[in-house]
Amino acid sequence: MQLVGKTPVRLLLVGCTCLLFFACSRQKEHTAPPIHPEDSVAIMTSYGVNTLVSDSGILKYRIVSEEWQVNQNIRPSRWIFEKGLFLEQFDEKFHVQSYIQCDTAYYYDVEKRWELRSRVRISTADGLRYYSDELFWDELNHELYSNKYSRLITPDRELEGSYFRSDDQMTKYYISNTRGSFDRGDIDGGDTLRKADQQEIEHFRPPTQPMPKSN
Repeated sequence: MQLVGKTPVRLLLVGCTCLLFFACSRQKEHTAPPIHPEDSVAIMTSYGVNTLVSDSGILKYRIVSEEWQVNQNIRPSRWIFEKGLFLEQFDEKFHVQSYIQCDTAYYYDVEKRWELRSRVRISTADGLRYYSDELFWDELNHELYSNKYSRLITPDRELEGSYFRSDDQMTKYYISNTRGSFDRGDIDGGDTLRKADQQEIEHFRPPTQPMPKSN
């Protein structure tokens, strides 16, 4: 009777010993530290892109690019075009409103803001051309702006300055520290000169006339 009574106890001890043995011999897991935000991998990378992009069912752009990355693992999330971007912008009637081209572009999809870098070029259906190395496009506020040298060419005038702001249709624009060429009729108060242009024309001092050297 005693042997029978001791047997369960012995098995129980053996079971406990096994449990302790496995617990003590568990190998330590080797894990890498969390990756940094700048090292996050894009969730999508496409090559040779030529696609139409719509927003809320409305066709807005045609994107042409050698490489397009969509990265939502970094903050703020963005689309990345590091090998150049050519973009056609459409109006509400699906007519091409403008062409935009640059060497590098980022689109912050949550903020709905474009950041265009290096050799930024814009050409509109009205014949306006824009050149700069930096341009920001805020879709929510419907405006474009740049804090770098900008050059604007219209069918009848040319402007350049260090600060540029415009509506997203390039019909109402403002350039500060402006210098450029105008028709005399525009400077005298012609109807074709925009009010912002009148305010920002820079007046230059006439060159000094040479004087004979005094003895």
